[in-house]
Amino acid sequence: MMSLLFYLFFLIPVFCLGSWWMSSLFLVFGAFYYMNSFYFLDYYSMLSYSLGGDVLSMCMVFLSFWIIFLMIIASYLVYSNSNYFVEFLFMNLFLLFFLVMSFMTMNLFMFYLFFESSLIPTLFLIFGWGYQPERLSAGMYLLFYTLFASLPMLLSIFYLSASTCTLNYFLIDFDCNIYVYVSLILAFLVKMPMIFVHFWLPSAHVEAPIAGSMILAGVLLKLGGYGLMRVFNFIYEFGYSYNSFIIGLSLYGSFLVGVLCLCQVDIKSLIAYSSVAHMGLVICGIFSCNVWGLCGSLVLMIGHGLCSSGLFCLANIIYERVHSRSFVVNKGLIAFMPSLSLFWFVLSSNNMASPPSLNLLGEVMLINSVMSWSSYSFLFLGLSSFLSCCYSIYLYSYVQHGFFFGGIIKFNLNTFREYILIMFHIVPLNFIIMKSDIFVLWL
Repeated sequence: MMSLLFYLFFLIPVFCLGSWWMSSLFLVFGAFYYMNSFYFLDYYSMLSYSLGGDVLSMCMVFLSFWIIFLMIIASYLVYSNSNYFVEFLFMNLFLLFFLVMSFMTMNLFMFYLFFESSLIPTLFLIFGWGYQPERLSAGMYLLFYTLFASLPMLLSIFYLSASTCTLNYFLIDFDCNIYVYVSLILAFLVKMPMIFVHFWLPSAHVEAPIAGSMILAGVLLKLGGYGLMRVFNFIYEFGYSYNSFIIGLSLYGSFLVGVLCLCQVDIKSLIAYSSVAHMGLVICGIFSCNVWGLCGSLVLMIGHGLCSSGLFCLANIIYERVHSRSFVVNKGLIAFMPSLSLFWFVLSSNNMASPPSLNLLGEVMLINSVMSWSSYSFLFLGLSSFLSCCYSIYLYSYVQHGFFFGGIIKFNLNTFREYILIMFHIVPLNFIIMKSDIFVLWL
């Protein structure tokens, strides 16, 4: 694991040179090298200095490498406009470092430290390269929602350290109580986010640049799911009595957010709200505390990270040409971007869990999990699945069909970089399912 960190330190002079394509090449090279050198085992391996990886953490590390690499490709305008592109590359590298450390550490306090540190480069991305002046309030929403929920977690970590004399995930053993239970899960529920504490997410997505939206949807939401899976190592026995409340709330939230998606007039806002619906299903799977739920949560987190990031990229391709994200303006684009219409269709279909995407595998597992927890949940599960189909069709049909907006005077052609960018989302999303047995190895 230390070799991976040294590799990230080696990237600092490469990023200092400001070589845009060389930086992205080294990132994808590192991802492939460590993917081939890691043994997908059902226990923590490659241990060094309290860092290591099992299948869960290494899947998240590879997802972080991949999304950061795609963020650099997607943000080419930052480079071509000379908009502080060296600083932009550094923000991405620091963010990748914090994410990798969060997923590789076995110490709960160190995880908390890097979990919170990942906020700083994200805030710089939103403040420095965002679009409207409202990005300041959106960044403050993101910061204070997370910090407000994280303070009780920090206090409970100190309590755990004093009472158990260790903060290793797998060695903590104590008599849990309701205060520690709520403190440990609240920060992760806000991060995912759960319904009613999700208000920071749509504003952060709408105001963030494409890189900010991609990393938020692709990896940062998954930090919450990863943290829940880790703390449930030692609090799941106490949580049996209270998990039903969280599952019921998340099921209701998935349905409610599905209805909200059908009312959106902003493309990025719709994609952001769909993330809340999918993460609600992941919360249900984790809190059901069974094998189907935990495996399905991992699969859906990876699938949603790729699918949602790809949809944000497509929305950004439109925004760079039309300079609007409104559904009223962006209509009939199949006439002007016919080659992108297939990509819109594939990613919209994957968003509603179509075969052969990872979203389908994850949702099948999660529906099995929640139905085994309570068969009465079929009502909200069915409605939320139906609504996800509705808003995905709404997104595709509204953007691609209809009369083209007459106020657009000029229109740039698509570039090869954009086709490659979308393909790098679609290919892993739809082909990893052929080797999906690795996702069940960590249980």
